[in-house]
Amino acid sequence: MNRVGMPEISTLDLFVSVVELGSLGRAAEQHHISQPAVSMKMTQLETQVGFRLLERSRGGTRPTRQGERALPLVRKLLESSEMMMAEMAAIKAEQHSHLRVAASLTIAEFLIGEWMGTLTAELPGLSMTLEVANSAEVLSLVRRGAVDLGFREGVALSVSDLNIEKVGSDRLLLVVKPGHKWSRRKAPVTPEELAQTEIIAREPGSGTREVLEEAMMPYGGIHTRRELGSPAAVLQAARSGYAPAVISELTAASSISSGTLVEISVERLDLRRHFQVIWLADRPVSELARRLVELARRSPFDSGQ
Repeated sequence: MNRVGMPEISTLDLFVSVVELGSLGRAAEQHHISQPAVSMKMTQLETQVGFRLLERSRGGTRPTRQGERALPLVRKLLESSEMMMAEMAAIKAEQHSHLRVAASLTIAEFLIGEWMGTLTAELPGLSMTLEVANSAEVLSLVRRGAVDLGFREGVALSVSDLNIEKVGSDRLLLVVKPGHKWSRRKAPVTPEELAQTEIIAREPGSGTREVLEEAMMPYGGIHTRRELGSPAAVLQAARSGYAPAVISELTAASSISSGTLVEISVERLDLRRHFQVIWLADRPVSELARRLVELARRSPFDSGQ
């Protein structure tokens, strides 16, 4: 079977114009070229495909029987070409697009920088802004449309106005400074003991506080000695020996490894914390946002299982 070389898209478009207008001259005017140039291109196209496409007469130009059969195929090809070019333009636009992201503090400090760095390395023209807030504020930013994506930590969440997907997890730890009376005990701390102890904790609205309060609700809740607005502040207060603290594993890991903090076991408490990505349910996620979500999905950190 002989293969016909692919004609130029512009020549095929010109062929359709000649058929639709019924005139080489009018097609020439529409495409801003001379009539002899149109005639030459149509002759070249007929030579390339191996059969006559057009019949020329004093009354105008019309397609031959073979031209009639070819016409819908050419139109379909032109439509596909337009779709391809539109998609290429969209891909090019993404290279110079902007993505707005909000993240709660632990995710912002330990995880999202790597995801954003990978995405901007793939798309050098991409600009991104990151707003850091607690988990409740991240929900608000997404709902107001102030950001395209939100990353939060906390309890498992299900609401009708948001798409929510788990992308990882960690757990909360009870920690004390070496020398604290709990640092030498062998038995785990009970939830009842914890409920009667003043602790250092994150502020209401944070994912850490959300998980801790839900876990401690059956035991009378928590009693805070200090409420602090960032993981770093809780960590510093815990190191000072001010009081026992509940803090994320990601934040406390290096201090526990170095011996400046001691992890205390707590029995019967589920202190797992979900990392979630959220976006508006009634708004399609952009290709850029989808790629960032995919990077988050592939993140290896999931210690809370």
